[in-house]
Amino acid sequence: MTPDEYCRAIESHLTRKNDGHLIRIVGPAFELVRGWAEQGIPFKVAGYGIDRAFERYYAKGARRRPLRIEFCKDDVLDAFDQWRRAVGVRGVISDDQAPLRRQGLATHITRAISRLTALRGGATSADGGQALRLADDVLDEVVRALDGLGVVAERARGEARERILTDLAALDARLIDAARAAAGEAVLAELATQAEDDLRPFRDRMPADAWRQARAAAQTRLLRERAQLPALAGE
Repeated sequence: MTPDEYCRAIESHLTRKNDGHLIRIVGPAFELVRGWAEQGIPFKVAGYGIDRAFERYYAKGARRRPLRIEFCKDDVLDAFDQWRRAVGVRGVISDDQAPLRRQGLATHITRAISRLTALRGGATSADGGQALRLADDVLDEVVRALDGLGVVAERARGEARERILTDLAALDARLIDAARAAAGEAVLAELATQAEDDLRPFRDRMPADAWRQARAAAQTRLLRERAQLPALAGE
């Protein structure tokens, strides 16, 4: 996308989130969103940040007015920070983004259990379609393991906490392996192409090995989104 196309796409996404109420992205708002495009924030990552801003807004109760894009800025930058950490491009761009919001380990596990339990009911994807479906036995296996970790996570410190983090990483790998098997070669190829498109603004600034690692990490992150899986090991 050109910066202008990026801004119009963000405007359309914001309109959908505002139930069809159009708020033009012009003036300072246009400069803000164009800056996101120039930074290389992928459109899907910006959209995810906007979605998070609306989730927080809905959580406060009845809406009083449509949200402007400026309200979403911190959530977009948080989403971008998470994405660049996850795919390994943090070192090739500036570190002036908003810091990640922190949450306790026990809370993280509880939220992951809720997400995985909901997937057994056949969750829908962000665009309203059917999400990539993992086998129920895999979901049950991981949820049982998380239940056990959640019992001790509240007071875990030092080595005990590190053991929990190691177990979470292993469970996360189990989910990703199951998602790859469920996706099939055609979907994986589609996600690989999208990962390359998202990373293209950083390609010339990355050594070959770092580029390959970032591409693989970006594909895994897209697969996680397609399957609506929580990041058990963090991002």
